[in-house]
Amino acid sequence: MVQLKTDTSIEAMREAGRVVAQLLATVREAAAVGVALRELDEVAREVLRAAGAGSPFLGYKPHFAPTPFPGVICASVNDAIVHGIPGDQRLRDGDLVSIDAGATLGGWVGDSAISFTVGRARPADTRLVETAFQALEAGIAAAVVGNRIGDIAHAIGTVCRTAGYGIPEGFGGHGIGRSMHEDPAVPNEGRPGRGMPLRHGMVLAIEPMLIGSGQDAFHPDRDGWTLRTSDGSRAAHAEHTVAITDAGPRILTAL
Repeated sequence: MVQLKTDTSIEAMREAGRVVAQLLATVREAAAVGVALRELDEVAREVLRAAGAGSPFLGYKPHFAPTPFPGVICASVNDAIVHGIPGDQRLRDGDLVSIDAGATLGGWVGDSAISFTVGRARPADTRLVETAFQALEAGIAAAVVGNRIGDIAHAIGTVCRTAGYGIPEGFGGHGIGRSMHEDPAVPNEGRPGRGMPLRHGMVLAIEPMLIGSGQDAFHPDRDGWTLRTSDGSRAAHAEHTVAITDAGPRILTAL
């Protein structure tokens, strides 16, 4: 069931979104060759503590997971698409990193993700990351009153497929509010004009995920959390929490 948010609730979600934006910016600044993913998680925890915010990631256990998630960020490197556990792996020159993070503040949740390269970037990785953000922008542009969920999905999928990238089936965006995952699901590929109509007060986490080789296949890692490309190619992930309003889409997780 979709929960429409009042304008006051959207303002409260914006405050949670600001924390997420600051968290991601701080983690991005801290990410460097030789830094362990666990250390980036500690940086993120400090941002949350300073803001008086909690983490919707820490301890989260969906049906597919063997254990509760142990971090406040998902840190996915190179062939990891999403849900990477921030452990002892240290970043190397040229690594492609995706950081997904959330914050809970005043009972409301924000959720966002960025991808970037540590050190010297491969041209192919730069293009992949740029396309992920272009797909996100296209999805947000389609998130207007009167459109449908399929219009967002189609906008994202068109950017990804036109650029020659793969899309992991079954994973995409979602509604968000008091909980991190609410209805409706927001696929990263679909037919325009289909699906639930978009209404003022809907809040969505829009999050394209791209596979560099153009193949869609992926598999879970042995940790039961991390999703990896089946052919070892690199992946990128971009996400914003977006409110649907009569005045147009409003990004709640921007700085």
